[in-house]
Amino acid sequence: MTPEQEKFVFERVQSGQYKGVDDVIDFAFQLLEKYELKKREDELKQKVIEEVRQKVLVGMEDIRQGRVVDGEVVFEQLQECLSKKSQERFALLLSQLP
Repeated sequence: MTPEQEKFVFERVQSGQYKGVDDVIDFAFQLLEKYELKKREDELKQKVIEEVRQKVLVGMEDIRQGRVVDGEVVFEQLQECLSKKSQERFALLLSQLP
């Protein structure tokens, strides 16, 4: 440690905030771990934000190029698909009955 760091640690112990040098160092490491964890979380958030931003740009370009599907048509197709899956599951359950 630098003389300034040693002085800082000594002052903290002398003030009664910490029982000893080890307590100051332990606390410093805890803060460092929290800082690094937050930094990784922030980097991950930024990565996700950038990925979403890129997908939005692709979607906007698709709209400009006319590559779109009517939302109501999509939801109708989803409903049909879900209904068909439900019917298939029901038929499977019935086929397993004694």
